[in-house]
Amino acid sequence: MTHAMILAAGLGTRLGGLSDERPKPLLPVCDFSLIRYSISLLAGHGIVDLVVNLHHRGELISDELRDGSRLGVRVTYSRETEILGTGGGIRRALPHLGDEPFIVMNGKIVFDLDLDDVLQRHRASGALATLVVRRDADATKWGAIDAPEEGGRIRGMLGAGDFMFTGVHVLSPELVARLPDDGAERCIVRQGYLPWLAEGVPIDAYVARGYFMEHSTPERYLTGNVNVLRGANLRHPPGPLVGVDPSAEVHPEAQLVPPVKVGPGAQIGAYAIVGPDVVVGSYAVVSAGMRLHRTILWPRAVVSEDAENAIFTPTQRVRVALPSRA
Repeated sequence: MTHAMILAAGLGTRLGGLSDERPKPLLPVCDFSLIRYSISLLAGHGIVDLVVNLHHRGELISDELRDGSRLGVRVTYSRETEILGTGGGIRRALPHLGDEPFIVMNGKIVFDLDLDDVLQRHRASGALATLVVRRDADATKWGAIDAPEEGGRIRGMLGAGDFMFTGVHVLSPELVARLPDDGAERCIVRQGYLPWLAEGVPIDAYVARGYFMEHSTPERYLTGNVNVLRGANLRHPPGPLVGVDPSAEVHPEAQLVPPVKVGPGAQIGAYAIVGPDVVVGSYAVVSAGMRLHRTILWPRAVVSEDAENAIFTPTQRVRVALPSRA
């Protein structure tokens, strides 16, 4: 049985004040935390033995997931007193990841990916690692990967290339074991893949073409919510991504303009106009008469002002610099 690790220890510094309230994997997208999307993708492919590493606000993640049973998985935690980076974090968790190649996934992404095909290609290739990549016009900005058009042996990283690394990869335990488990912070690319490529270690690329979004800035986070509201194809969603939960209270004189998501226990007052592209999280409140467009309300947020291109948490409003029309 293949295991998987979800990287969830990052600081989320590019999110500004949002990461003060929640670690990045708990940012809600259509009222489901980001890490729930990763778990649903893995569980949808029968991968249920998961390791989650924790550092920044890690107790909030473990409080939400607990042992994973209510989500149909088994969760083990790898707690990092000092942040270990992607390489150090994976190496520290190695004893929990079994003897077979395992999947590593970043906890900040929403991805429609055929993991069965990724694993099959990895096993057939003879590679010790397979990185899931996607074509991107700005690949150099992300740290470009040079690989054949249809995937295969990686020729170079962080130089010229047409592909970006998605943060999903398959790793053989014997390869990860080459990294020291000494408590030092290590990047899996710079201190792992780059020297391994130089040594001639076979490392492959798998080219993905399904929906992908990462959420490391307020702009990308808001855009990711809008994309999902507008029907981004996800074969293994964590739950209903649009519509009104039956327990929500929407005043008869309120107007909902699709696409919207209204979560459990949410309240929308009279004459409010909500949408398009609005998420009202669980137990959030939209006061009477408000007009909201392209706006995300976190669970238990309260909105008493008109808003466009905004994120509301229980303690703050974050204005996002997006065009008035997406």
